[in-house]
Amino acid sequence: MLSTYRPLFAVPGARRFVAASALSRVGGAMFGVAIIVMISTRRDSYGLAGAVSAGGIVVLAVAGPVIGRLVDKRGQRRASMPFVLGTFVAGMVTVVLSAVGAPAWTLFVGYAVSAFLPEMGPMSRARWAHLLRDEPDALHAAMSLEQVVEEGAFVLGPVLGVLAATTLFHEAGLLLAYVVFTAGAVLFLAERRSEPPVVPHDERPHGLAIQRPGVAAVGAALFMVGVVFGGNEVVAVAVAEEAGSTGMSSVILGAFALGSALSAVVFGTRTFSGSIARRFVWCALAMFLLEAPVLLIDSLWGLTVMMFVAGSATAPTLITGITLVQHLVPRAFITEGMAVAITGLLIGLASGTALSGILVDSWGAHETYALPVAAALAAALIAAAWGRRIARSVTVPSRA
Repeated sequence: MLSTYRPLFAVPGARRFVAASALSRVGGAMFGVAIIVMISTRRDSYGLAGAVSAGGIVVLAVAGPVIGRLVDKRGQRRASMPFVLGTFVAGMVTVVLSAVGAPAWTLFVGYAVSAFLPEMGPMSRARWAHLLRDEPDALHAAMSLEQVVEEGAFVLGPVLGVLAATTLFHEAGLLLAYVVFTAGAVLFLAERRSEPPVVPHDERPHGLAIQRPGVAAVGAALFMVGVVFGGNEVVAVAVAEEAGSTGMSSVILGAFALGSALSAVVFGTRTFSGSIARRFVWCALAMFLLEAPVLLIDSLWGLTVMMFVAGSATAPTLITGITLVQHLVPRAFITEGMAVAITGLLIGLASGTALSGILVDSWGAHETYALPVAAALAAALIAAAWGRRIARSVTVPSRA
């Protein structure tokens, strides 16, 4: 297994940008849980907490393709650094607004402005796509490594966010999230050796990444995957609080992310020769089948175990979906294309977060697990319905 991943770190600059990207994504993984814990404890409203969190995610989702297109046109460091610094300033303002008891609408505005930030995942994956453009097996391993980093961040991030907010003060989790995200992003952008070159303007194809055949379909399926994530995140906090053990929410979410991370490690060591579009369908179906049993389990530790199992199908689904997008767009659109895929995921996450917050208040905590289960089924159905059309659109990524 190590022999699959060890050569990746021999690539010039890889260790630095992977480490910096990981640090930034740990900060990013704190945002969702930190804002929910901060507002639900400070304002005693899961509905408000879910709505503010969802608003920020919607802004992030809209900003992703826009900033991704700027990155493809101008380069990662030049396009991203102003947004990273702006995010930090807006984040500090949001923390202060919460601490002084400012009106609820100011939290919506502050958190939304802070969410206009570049996405580390697409930029880091774009670096691998450039560095390993002639080595498809190594690129598959690199995409799996990226998902391991993502899931590792979601194991550590929520734990740190909840721990800071519950042991220090309500805003401590969000404050720490902004500091860690900004530090990692600045270090990532400072590593210039591995930054992909900009495709000259006269060599760029016309149009947008989302207009490429198959890209919108993958984005729609990943939207449903995002609903799974958003639903699980809010319900975990609510279920744990309802049981009188708020700290267990980070354990449940950490188990989900850990299961996904371990499956990503194993998935990266496998080689596949069949249709990537068909593999995407099977991965989405497995995600539904492994998520559904949470409806039958009531104990917190039972849910922790079941969510670990459910998480094992999410990484292969995301790895396959994002890799599929790389085969659907030319190299000049690669950051934008992956940002479109992540946008689908994030809008789904926002929708799942907002809707599950409302359902927890009206249905109850455990019953709201029906939302992520239904979303997982919808992802599988969308992937199956569009599978052949996506398969016809798959080509070898353009290097022109």
